[in-house]
Amino acid sequence: MSSDSMNLSLSNLNYSLPFRFKEPPLTFSWIGFALIATVLALIFFKRDPYAHIPAVGGSGMISSYFTAKKSYNQFHELLSIGYAKYKNRIYRVPDKDRWNIIVSRPDQIEELRKAPDDVLSFNVFINEKLFVKDLMGPTLVENEYHIGIIRGQLTKNLSHLFDDLREEVELAMDDNIPLTEYWTSLHAYSTMVQIIARASNRIFVGLPLCRNTEYLQVNIDYTANINKSRDILIRMPAFLRPLAVKLLTTVPKSIALAGKHLGPIIKERQAKIDEYGPDYPDKPIDFLSWAMDEATGEERGIPELTNRVLLVNFAAIHTSSMSFTHALYHLAAEPHYLQPMRDEIEAVIAKEGWTKVAMTKMHKLDSFFRESQRYNGISFVSLTRLALKDFTFSDGTFIPKGSLLSAATYSIHRDEEKYPDGDKFDGFRFAKIRAGEGLNTTHQFVNTSPDYVPFGHGKHACPGRFFAANELKAMMAYLVLNYDVKMENEGVRPPNVAAALSCIPDVTAHVMFRRRRL
Repeated sequence: MSSDSMNLSLSNLNYSLPFRFKEPPLTFSWIGFALIATVLALIFFKRDPYAHIPAVGGSGMISSYFTAKKSYNQFHELLSIGYAKYKNRIYRVPDKDRWNIIVSRPDQIEELRKAPDDVLSFNVFINEKLFVKDLMGPTLVENEYHIGIIRGQLTKNLSHLFDDLREEVELAMDDNIPLTEYWTSLHAYSTMVQIIARASNRIFVGLPLCRNTEYLQVNIDYTANINKSRDILIRMPAFLRPLAVKLLTTVPKSIALAGKHLGPIIKERQAKIDEYGPDYPDKPIDFLSWAMDEATGEERGIPELTNRVLLVNFAAIHTSSMSFTHALYHLAAEPHYLQPMRDEIEAVIAKEGWTKVAMTKMHKLDSFFRESQRYNGISFVSLTRLALKDFTFSDGTFIPKGSLLSAATYSIHRDEEKYPDGDKFDGFRFAKIRAGEGLNTTHQFVNTSPDYVPFGHGKHACPGRFFAANELKAMMAYLVLNYDVKMENEGVRPPNVAAALSCIPDVTAHVMFRRRRL
């Protein structure tokens, strides 16, 4: 039989059956079945690399997915279950796309923070989570000189910069919160965002740009733009992401708009450097100047410097706004804290003036923020790392490469052995502890430990926490001295919103303000 005849016969066979074969049916159908069966067997019966780590909720591929999906708004409850059941062991909680390995013992947290960056990496985790290289450019990951500036120049110059920060805080609060004799209801979170964006940029880029509403808004919106863009890129293969950033996200537009405002300032400062040298007369002392000093090569370009300024705003504005709003809701719901803080603040300012030194001596105010961060925080976990290599804890727990690890912040901070009545907010908890310790600063707002990790712990602890603490305390001190506050629903603090790993203050709630009645 000719080949044409054979093909015709096979074609007739195909049409005579409810499905068609392109090859002899018996042999190839069994091969296909065997391949499918092999793939399914590999998926469902392969050795689970996490089998030795106890799981909260379902431990199988499907059951863990449904646990994670069901618990999107109760992740902290999964942490609590695991913490109570496996308190002295490492356990795992299902996240959207992988297991989150949870550590909680102080010695385990110390091991986590001390692990080399090429083994357990914070930076790679952040890049993968936010697509930093794709959205903001690879040099922000490969050359993090801005971290050194925040940890070094910014922190060291806080005393010198405090007058500028305080002035901007006062003016911004007066502009956003009317000093009237009658109660005024304001949307709390958005009001604090405006104040913090303005005060922060007084230190980041200086006057007059820190008061430019269009410039401030692009920085405020940048966080939302990054998060929306991340949701787009996570669905894209790597090779399409550069094109998707340009065509499908608003990030390039944000950079261009911020650059429109920063460009002339950068050019003006660079011209003075070229003419008079790097220490030219009346050189501004702010993040932008330090960045221009540190940047080399292409990093000195306007888009690149603009990216750095946007990045520090991304890290500062909404985190600080959430932290302040958390504390404000406690104060407005429990106004009995007002007078003791007023008494302390007035006494300290009478002795020290409005200075950074004064901020360190306001122990009740400091305690109020530390307790709010303990009780609320802005994340249920911290010290998150991505395992770039296999890692083994000293108790023998093996962590496979590719794993995500975190500290159980929420559960640690609610542990009754560490914090008696830990499920209750006690604004002066740490002030009372410090009163018995003399000059010991262990329980200061900015200090971290294995038992207090809202800022992280170790070398990757939030480098901007010293600046943020002074900003938040200056805001609260000014507010306490000049305003009365209460919740619209008196005595009731709005419940926090749990969204996966995040603990968010109710961003829809209003707070009532009026001029303080003496």
